[in-house]
Amino acid sequence: MSDIVDNGTVDTIGFLAGALTTLSFLPQVIKVLRTRNTRSLSLLMYMLFSLGVFFWLVYGLLIRSPPIIFYNAVTFVLSVALLLAKIRWG
Repeated sequence: MSDIVDNGTVDTIGFLAGALTTLSFLPQVIKVLRTRNTRSLSLLMYMLFSLGVFFWLVYGLLIRSPPIIFYNAVTFVLSVALLLAKIRWG
């Protein structure tokens, strides 16, 4: 694929994908922090999700991919914030 599309285009697509998926997480974080209501959130889901995002971050670091590193670092912080809110506010 990289023979057909230059690396700048590939990175741009990666940054767009990361931005959209990370931004989609933000409304839930804001809602939970404002309402402190986490009853409908699954603790197991956020534990597994946070672990998965952590491994994506490690993967990004290993292959030195800026989009994967940046957006998974941001998503990891947001998912851990929700996980901690779920633990604290039940």
